[in-house]
Amino acid sequence: MTGKARRFPLLLSSVVDAAPKSAQTRSVSAPRIATPQTATQNAAQTGVKASAQNAPPMASPSKSHTNAVARSQFVPAATVPESERSNPLVSDAVRRAMVARVAKQGVTDAKVLAALEAVPRHLFIDPGLSSQAYIDSALPIGHHQTISQPYIVARMIEVMRHNALGGKLDKVLEIGTGCGYQAAVLSLVAKEVYSIERIKPLHELAKNKLRPLRIANIRLHYGDGMLGLPQVAPFDGIILAAAGLEVPPALLEQLAIGGRLVAPVGGRQQVLQLIERVGKLEWKSATLEACHFVPLRAGTV
Repeated sequence: MTGKARRFPLLLSSVVDAAPKSAQTRSVSAPRIATPQTATQNAAQTGVKASAQNAPPMASPSKSHTNAVARSQFVPAATVPESERSNPLVSDAVRRAMVARVAKQGVTDAKVLAALEAVPRHLFIDPGLSSQAYIDSALPIGHHQTISQPYIVARMIEVMRHNALGGKLDKVLEIGTGCGYQAAVLSLVAKEVYSIERIKPLHELAKNKLRPLRIANIRLHYGDGMLGLPQVAPFDGIILAAAGLEVPPALLEQLAIGGRLVAPVGGRQQVLQLIERVGKLEWKSATLEACHFVPLRAGTV
């Protein structure tokens, strides 16, 4: 990184690339299996090396994407401990290598990739797991919950952005704040981010993780995510970070016409589902790919 470190809040234009393509449903002949979103299955992958030298190079990024990435490095150096700034396993190069792998997996939205590169994932996990921060895998954050793998975070946001509103995301709702990582990525592609967490200690954890980054456009709420936030609706986009047998009806009602909701659906076998609201009383859905998330639950704890 060159030049002076940037501080939040950033102008949204700092990571805005060209407007997204018109809304389209991606056809999938054979669903890909996303890395399981459970700490148990992730443990088998701890031997994966987070090395920029072993990561595949990003395929010829556009000049606009390169400039967007360069402008979006937002973490003030003072907020990152010296020990972590000098740790090669959490360096900017390793984070760029992670983004290159995500791009190779099929995520093409330059604005989403720039946001993914800008957010320091290692700051959202336990320091003991820092060496695994930039592998493409879910990691445990306590209370039987996980931080989602980088690919699935980018994929869901990319799908949500390609809406019938020309990519407009004035207000986005996230169900399942967790440690706050996905909310931080969303903050760079949406004007306002509202995030609900039902587990009080995780709600507090997210506040503590996000506070040093001084992100002005995130609103954290402790409550039942299945109820949404009707007092703030409608939302241009809604993302669920937990899987239910179906999408809660309250969330469908809070989606703006032309907006998109992306959620994992199912029990032991889960798929990523896209739901678009096309009218006041009309929605359409499409299945994207296989995935694995923690269960969606009602109430608060």
